[in-house]
Amino acid sequence: MYRIEPMTQDDVPEVSRVERRCFTNPWPAAAYRRELREPQHNVYLVLRNYPSIAAGSPSEGAGNGHGTARLPENGRPLPRLPLLAFGRRPEAEERPPIIGFAGMWIMYDEAHVTTIGVEPDSRGRGLGELLLVALFDEALRRGAGWLTLEVRVSNEAAQALYRKYEFTIQGTRRRYYSDNNEDAYIMWSPSLRDHAYLERYASLRRNIADRLGLEFAQAS
Repeated sequence: MYRIEPMTQDDVPEVSRVERRCFTNPWPAAAYRRELREPQHNVYLVLRNYPSIAAGSPSEGAGNGHGTARLPENGRPLPRLPLLAFGRRPEAEERPPIIGFAGMWIMYDEAHVTTIGVEPDSRGRGLGELLLVALFDEALRRGAGWLTLEVRVSNEAAQALYRKYEFTIQGTRRRYYSDNNEDAYIMWSPSLRDHAYLERYASLRRNIADRLGLEFAQAS
């Protein structure tokens, strides 16, 4: 059972090890430690696979601990995903390795995705999309109006995922990546206050849950 949890200071060494396997220019551990001190301004998550946890079990902590996310304007709820576990974490010795992580800054009504990474051996399963959905859900919960991000111009796989969620290229940051001076595209989502887009997002969200064999928790 895939479970997404808030990143903690104790997770930072393992996240750093995973990130070095994912990227050629990883963040220093100190950057994560600094970010985690200001949870009101950002979101950082880790992904684990708990094969022995049954969906909806008490230890899983279904939902995000803040009630059901609601679509703006029409007030209809997005069902909670049981994988978004913001409840009690299992003890350290019970937790499997981190296989993915994601982060996002929240600035006024803008949610800026800073990172999404999945262990190379775990790619191709839709886990990067799952982490993106978790960021979308938290952006909605916090009332953000858009998501934005930078992506390498050569990273066609990531761009395809973002286009699936209707991000569009709005500009280019020249020589953005320090490891090879590669340019970055600046991509923006549609408005998170647009009802038609939120309906499409809800459908994509259901699809990735179905693909991974995850069930929606009952909306409260």
